[in-house]
Amino acid sequence: MTATRPVGGSVFLVEDEVMIRMMVADMLEELGYRVAAEAGEIGEAVKLAQTTDFDFAILDVNVNGKVISPVADLIKARNRPFIFATGYGSSGLPEEYRDRPALQKPFQLETLARMIAATLKDAAA
Repeated sequence: MTATRPVGGSVFLVEDEVMIRMMVADMLEELGYRVAAEAGEIGEAVKLAQTTDFDFAILDVNVNGKVISPVADLIKARNRPFIFATGYGSSGLPEEYRDRPALQKPFQLETLARMIAATLKDAAA
């Protein structure tokens, strides 16, 4: 790991696969971020997206067979940056969000770190 550690921040994590969610949460913590909330299904994610204070979100595109768009819409309305995580590539993103950053699953710690840094830099610009 390099000497440049992020100043941290809080993350809202939506992932339906429990083991993947735990792994991503561990990766985020290793990078210096705090998981503010996590959800494994759309209804729970919608509630948390409306009520949780977080700096950015990482959203699984397909949550138990449902597209993440309602959650992404809420986060966009709150003017918070977010990153999609998908096993389908950018073509698997909801059409209205194909311009958003997408992590291709599975991803490594370094890839996650670069994607977060780029997303937060773009959001600050």
